[in-house]
Amino acid sequence: MAYYDTSDYTIHFMPDTPDHENLKLLQRVLDEINPQSVVTSAKQDENMTQFLEKLASQEHREPKRPEIIFLPNVDFGLEISKQRLLSGNYSFIPDSMTTTEKILFLSSIIPFDCLLTVRVLGGLLKFMGRRRIGVELEDYNISVPILGFKKFVLAHLVSIDQDTYSVLQIFKSESHPSVYKVASGLKEGLSLFGILNRCRCKWGEKLLRLWFTRPTQDLGELNSRLDVIQFFLLPQNLDMAQTLHRLLGHIKNVPLILKRMKLSHTKVSDWQILYKTVYSALGLRDACRSLPQSIQLFRDIAQEFSDDLHHIARLIGKVVDFEGSLAANHFTVLPNIDPEVDEKKRRLMGLSSFLTEVAWKELDNLDSRIPSCSVIYIPLIGFLLSIPRLPFMVEASDFEIEGLDFMFLLEGKLHYRSARTKELDGLLGDLHCDIRDQETLLMHQLQCQVLARAAVLTRVLDLASRLDVLLALASAARDYGYSRPHYSPQLLGVRIQNGRHPLMELCARTFVPNSAECGRDKGRVKVITGPNSSGKSIYLKQVGLITFMALVGSFVPAEEAEIGAVDAIFTRIHSCESVSLGLSTFIIDLNQVAKAVNNATEQSLVLIDEFGKGTNTVDGLALLAAVLRHWLALGPTCPHIFVTTNFLSLIQLKLLPQGPLLQYLTMETCEDGNDLVFFYQVCEGVANASHASHTAAQARLPDKLIARGKEVSDLIRNGKPIKPVKELLKEKQMENCQTLVDKFLKLDLEDPNLDLDIFMSQEVLPAATTIL
Repeated sequence: MAYYDTSDYTIHFMPDTPDHENLKLLQRVLDEINPQSVVTSAKQDENMTQFLEKLASQEHREPKRPEIIFLPNVDFGLEISKQRLLSGNYSFIPDSMTTTEKILFLSSIIPFDCLLTVRVLGGLLKFMGRRRIGVELEDYNISVPILGFKKFVLAHLVSIDQDTYSVLQIFKSESHPSVYKVASGLKEGLSLFGILNRCRCKWGEKLLRLWFTRPTQDLGELNSRLDVIQFFLLPQNLDMAQTLHRLLGHIKNVPLILKRMKLSHTKVSDWQILYKTVYSALGLRDACRSLPQSIQLFRDIAQEFSDDLHHIARLIGKVVDFEGSLAANHFTVLPNIDPEVDEKKRRLMGLSSFLTEVAWKELDNLDSRIPSCSVIYIPLIGFLLSIPRLPFMVEASDFEIEGLDFMFLLEGKLHYRSARTKELDGLLGDLHCDIRDQETLLMHQLQCQVLARAAVLTRVLDLASRLDVLLALASAARDYGYSRPHYSPQLLGVRIQNGRHPLMELCARTFVPNSAECGRDKGRVKVITGPNSSGKSIYLKQVGLITFMALVGSFVPAEEAEIGAVDAIFTRIHSCESVSLGLSTFIIDLNQVAKAVNNATEQSLVLIDEFGKGTNTVDGLALLAAVLRHWLALGPTCPHIFVTTNFLSLIQLKLLPQGPLLQYLTMETCEDGNDLVFFYQVCEGVANASHASHTAAQARLPDKLIARGKEVSDLIRNGKPIKPVKELLKEKQMENCQTLVDKFLKLDLEDPNLDLDIFMSQEVLPAATTIL
């Protein structure tokens, strides 16, 4: 009896293997690693012997761990991963929770809108379930208990969730307007990425998007990016920037070309693209050698764009006949590369006149009834004698001609092999195919030379894309008037002097800049009040966008900006609907605030706009006050918080403790008679009213409704009862009276089926309560 131990497992992912092959492999492995694979039958002695020999051969080496094969399409599918997450055994969730409550609870911890995270977590839970971690000795129906989820972020990266990217309009995808791209085409809408993306090459655009998704705290990396941007912003370097920008337009998809070379699938256009790319890279190198070598990027390009690029460009330019290749639609070489190829091409070029002479000689030996003939060359077949089909040639037997071998009939012409055509086949051979074969061999040799220097091409792409991104950021900074931010690790917070919203300033006729400062003696919690449409939300987004731009190494729309240590940006500005999870708007708002409460540190920036307005006014006010009091109680470890609200009772009722951490700001306005003038300027203080009626008037609501709204608002504010409007009440009574009179007039008193008692009880008496 022999047992096979399966205490350890090795997991392999096989994304390129078809599902049916994966299933076969999985079944084979499961059969092999069954922990009680027992061989006892006497009829299996041979198998038993082989099995024991296998075990004996493994005694003196480390035992090989059996494999468990994961199927990506099955084990990492989005829907099955989501179900696995929702049905997990979580010790921190009470058993009394319903399914809906469990979904609400988990949605505050797990970002279900991040599909990759959901799939990875689902696969991890599947792995833990197979390993039976923590429940090895329990029944199989007991799942692995999960004690909690903890988010890990790389030390130098700044944590930003998908909601923040959306509400700050860092990225914004829109459907393409072209009818040819309605199904799958997307384009970048009005977004920060859209206005800064001036990259000339595809890989530069990819790198810019990567930088946007990975803002960093690495001051060395950020300053190195800013140094390049500042250099190109100098007036004397504008021409150089334009030259480099033009050269970068020829840097194409080199990795795809190298991949095709490895598979021998190279096209003529690939050689052209590679040739232009290499020569453009040499132009970049020569240009960067004339630039200050104190800047790391220029020094890297000057040094790492080696002479291998010259070698590649010289080889391609010397070997590839681009004009001939495009005309023939296949790879051809220039003259004087291979004498044998040149000789065969010379023969092929002079073949037409030579075959005409051979045809005249053949015609002399043919029947006099044959008026003409020609000698043709067909690749892969060879030389053939072609004569027209005569009227008497009806049957196949009529095609036979003495001294000629009939081959085929095509388009009214008979094709034969003669002694001369056979001699030509032996003498000249299949010229076309021979040339193609030898040129293919030369192309393969050229590909080997290029692939041997693939490392320098890859490095060219890395450095060129980096230069492309920084030139794009410099171009945007020049056009929009951005300035260089400064980084102060000792500064706890941000300090922005006359900052601007990078998107709004492009859409508005005039934009009023505003300053922002938190930390030090300016307070960590800013409560901003002001009338509707006064610019509170724009101010919040402006602070977030300027901070974000500084953390990706870009110049910023401000006169001055000093950025301290920021490890995360949290927002609660707009509600992103979730149909798949069935979450209400207010639940989504709560989840966004919960992320900030649970994860924000003293280095985090938190932006909250109108939190609490999605529920009852009293409850919303209480939640907002509770969240702010929680952060204020943290003291020096409180995050940097900007909050806008129309809950003026928050200040009037003194729900927040006063102290150096708290500062009240408002949007400056001025009342001019019945009009309200917005200055869009932030100043210290508290708004005395929301001025909702002015905003309603701008929205073209009827004057009657606005006046009634103001009246009800004043009654509530003064604690007086609200009574219906007398004019409206009289109009309603008259309408009810008229309705009742119409019903009386429609009665037919001569109708024997008419019951006046029923009419009085069902029609008159109920209407009387609304009339009297």
